[in-house]
Amino acid sequence: MDLATLAALNAERAARRPTILVTDLAGGGQRLVKAAEIAADPLAQALDRQLRMGKSGLVEQDGASFFLTVQAPPPRIIVTGAVHISQAMAPMARLLDLYLVIIDPRTAFATPERFPDVTLLTEWPDEALKRLGLDGYTAFVALTHDPKVDDPGLEAALRSDCFYIGALGSRKTHGKRLERLKAAGFDEAATGRIHAPIGLDIGAVSPAEIALSILGEIVGALRGPRRATA
Repeated sequence: MDLATLAALNAERAARRPTILVTDLAGGGQRLVKAAEIAADPLAQALDRQLRMGKSGLVEQDGASFFLTVQAPPPRIIVTGAVHISQAMAPMARLLDLYLVIIDPRTAFATPERFPDVTLLTEWPDEALKRLGLDGYTAFVALTHDPKVDDPGLEAALRSDCFYIGALGSRKTHGKRLERLKAAGFDEAATGRIHAPIGLDIGAVSPAEIALSILGEIVGALRGPRRATA
């Protein structure tokens, strides 16, 4: 790999943007394909497939063989709400190799005892998210039912390239949420990105079942077709 390619690769990694290094196994030539460039690449279908799987691999096209080295940022889930559902989500997310961050300024709920081995931020979401940042490999989940906690996070997520945005609550609760977001300047196209009621429709009742339905929906959004981000 030449120095220019290495520098570009490191820059994309630092910015949490996915790339694929294409190596021609016959001639040894290499090229770096950024996510925003995949659709125009001759190997677009194969590149998109490997990126969605998050795995490197060997592909063949028109009699030629290529090795695709996938560099994808570690997917993460940022949750507002140190609640029973997020307690159940934490160990499940770990098994799925999804990095979980929980934000909740309510220190009575957000304790290390309730959330062992979890990144727990006892801050207001607007403050925490400025530091964490939101990108195309981040899922945002609002679970508190408290607009003071959930809404700032939802607004930040809607302004970002988050691959998934979900919010807990009934259709009536979500209707009121949409009114608040409209008043904050978000149109229907923007708020239509929010999965609400959150999670797959599996008839979930308990916190653990709801957590499972949410994570299933997140994995589907992560591994399904994705729009490229610049």
